[in-house]
Amino acid sequence: TSSFARMFVQVCLYFYCKCLWRCLKFVVRKLTGQCELQRICYNTKPGAARTMKIEASLKGSKSKRLQTSVSVHPDAIEKTIDDIMELKRINPDINPQLAVSLQACLLQIVGYRNLIAEVEKLRREMYDSDNPQHEEMLLKLWKCLKPNSPLKARISKQWCEIGFQGDDPKTDFRGMGLLGLYNLVYFAEWDTEIAQQVLSDSLQPKYSQFSKAEWEKKKLDKAIGYSFAIVGINITDLAYNLLVSGALKTHFYNVAPEAPTLSHFQQTFCYLMHEFHKFWIEEDPVDIMEFNRVREKFHKRLLKQLQNPEMALCPHFAASESLINM
Repeated sequence: TSSFARMFVQVCLYFYCKCLWRCLKFVVRKLTGQCELQRICYNTKPGAARTMKIEASLKGSKSKRLQTSVSVHPDAIEKTIDDIMELKRINPDINPQLAVSLQACLLQIVGYRNLIAEVEKLRREMYDSDNPQHEEMLLKLWKCLKPNSPLKARISKQWCEIGFQGDDPKTDFRGMGLLGLYNLVYFAEWDTEIAQQVLSDSLQPKYSQFSKAEWEKKKLDKAIGYSFAIVGINITDLAYNLLVSGALKTHFYNVAPEAPTLSHFQQTFCYLMHEFHKFWIEEDPVDIMEFNRVREKFHKRLLKQLQNPEMALCPHFAASESLINM
């Protein structure tokens, strides 16, 4: 009975607040002469703060046309803006900047949804050793990370040198599919110096108390290191979950002036790899068995950072320059 009473009260409060909120919006519109979308665009600077408010406003609208505007095809965005302006009875000649601002926000919102779909497609595609393109990417990963050490054979224990678990890396891509390989290759190809340094540190961390000769004697003891490739696939999983949960909206809406792309996601992966490596060293775990604890702590720190609407995890990327200039 008490559970039913609580549920009844919650339902009543929900409808009361919803009706009250709509009444308040109506009153504010009458007083200001502006709809909610206008007030957001005119009073909030470009970036995550504005786009997330616009997204919430559209999704929470009683109009189906506004609700569905966040999931239109990119080619239909311009027409959708015209529909919104008409529905809200906003004169585009008097409010030319509003259409521009709304279009930028919708490009980000729709782009984020499309990025999730693209990333999901890569995650679901399994590595196929009979596919020449897959094999070419895998070999590129080796060449970027170990340019001075030729791979003696496709099936080789050498793969363990860059952090795979066995002599054939294809088995390690099961969890994240091609997405794991795409991210590792991107990191190794576009951030080569840092990727090689992280790989080197993962085998013999800078904070190790052993000399190189002593480490060589202890190389079977992975206690203070970690497997580079396996950690890369694991961080891919972390980045994927941040994306799908919507946590990365703050970051992408701040660094991508228009639609976020797969390159933005891969750049974010590079940043996460670099930051996790530093975090691992700071945490100074006893052994690799502490990986899940360190990863979870790192994940919580990221979530806290991303709660800040001003947050851009890696604002130095070229993709963010035009937004900064704005």
